Amino acid sequence: MVRADMECKESQDKLSAYADGELDASAMAQLAQHLAQCPDCARACEQLFALRVAVKQHAVGHAAPAFLQQRLRQALQEEAQEKRQVKKPLRGRKWAQLPWAWINFGVASASTAALAVTLALYLSVPSDAERLDQEIVASHFRSLMPNHLADVASSDQHTVKPWFSGKLDFSPPVVDLAQEGFPLIGGRLDYINARPVAALAYRRHQHVLNLYVWPDGAQRDAPPRLAVRQGYHLLRWSRSGMHYQLISDLNVAELMDFERQLTVQIDKESVP
Repeated sequence: MVRADMECKESQDKLSAYADGELDASAMAQLAQHLAQCPDCARACEQLFALRVAVKQHAVGHAAPAFLQQRLRQALQEEAQEKRQVKKPLRGRKWAQLPWAWINFGVASASTAALAVTLALYLSVPSDAERLDQEIVASHFRSLMPNHLADVASSDQHTVKPWFSGKLDFSPPVVDLAQEGFPLIGGRLDYINARPVAALAYRRHQHVLNLYVWPDGAQRDAPPRLAVRQGYHLLRWSRSGMHYQLISDLNVAELMDFERQLTVQIDKESVP
């Protein structure tokens, strides 16, 4: 009993990192296994994801104020001016004997260190693409929990596609690739990149592929780009006004084959 309580506490302590996709693949798999066996922790995880969705849907975003950038620039300028100032004579024999070369070196080092810290903090902020990848990884792991892979479980694209009608402000392309070795499992609603999206689940042998689809704001085609996050391959591309994000533990060749087969079928079905 004590051991079970400790496992629950350790698991719940990791839920925030789990939701943000910050755990490594081994820790994520271990936590997912615990969530599949522990209703209490699974419920806590669901509440956390529900809170995240609610915040994304209703929270008000604000741009960083311009005065903050001005304060940083001013601070750096003041440091630079201090280094250029003519050194004032100091009173007392002890101060007069200090080696000014070392003092200048110390001031320069402190300024350089301050700039390095500022730059490190700036560079440590994840890019939009990295944040999106983190959301995709977290959603993929969440989908692997029992009964979370599909809201509508069907291999029939003519069943899955109409299910999205009225639930999204766009019509996602739904293709069954069973003949190409990627049978459709079903579809579900998800919330990625601050908007509702269509999530389509496919299978390749014992591997699950999650394909996320939403309208592409840029409205221009982009070739597939590969990323690796926490042991998973992610493929993203844009085509015909839609943005696609694909994730799986499949090898790159099979993921690229899925993208090609999907594109061929979508193009065929779009021809009147």
